[in-house]
Amino acid sequence: MSVVKAKPVVPATIPMVFAMGGDPVRLGVVARLNRPGDNITGVSFLINGLAGKLVELLHELVPKATVIGFLINPKGANAESDTRETQAAADTLGLKSVLAKASTESEIESAFTTLVQQQVGAVFVEPDSFFTDQRKRIVTLAIRHALPAISQLRAFADAGGLASYGASITAANRQLGNYTGRVLKGAKPADLPVMQSTRFELIINLQTAKVLGLEIPWTLSARADEVIE
Repeated sequence: MSVVKAKPVVPATIPMVFAMGGDPVRLGVVARLNRPGDNITGVSFLINGLAGKLVELLHELVPKATVIGFLINPKGANAESDTRETQAAADTLGLKSVLAKASTESEIESAFTTLVQQQVGAVFVEPDSFFTDQRKRIVTLAIRHALPAISQLRAFADAGGLASYGASITAANRQLGNYTGRVLKGAKPADLPVMQSTRFELIINLQTAKVLGLEIPWTLSARADEVIE
């Protein structure tokens, strides 16, 4: 048995348990969530699909920002859907949105130059694996340009981002471990529907807020699952 984090390319006779952030049906990993396939099942962290909620939170965190930026990897599998959700949420809130694209380290620098030139007041960083790897660089640039930044992965807030909101990876990994154990004991993946994360967490980095000169509304601090001081 294998534990994978991407669409498997292995013989169909090998039981598979996957863990992924995107929609496994839309990405073609399984046919259906309730009946994933003969030899595959797993856990979806639901990393993508929360773009609208992140825009709302960013607006609560930085209510004076009337122009928000969206840092996106155009080569990512969820770029198009995340862009639609972000722009729709911004329109609903009466905010202007500025799209900045980056898929290389040098393009990250250029993207922030664009955001500054467009007078963006805050930025939402797409939960893309490339951006996760580059989170320290992104956080450094955001702070340098005094741009409050939010993303869906806790690692972003831990690295110095203003906040994060998304599925608890710890809880999702527990689900993954449970399924892995059941398959090792003989359960058939076909009998195990794909699990979706049910626990979400809001992390606020007060250290970064102080550096940026922001006062976090007490209503948000009270809702936070963890505050980094």
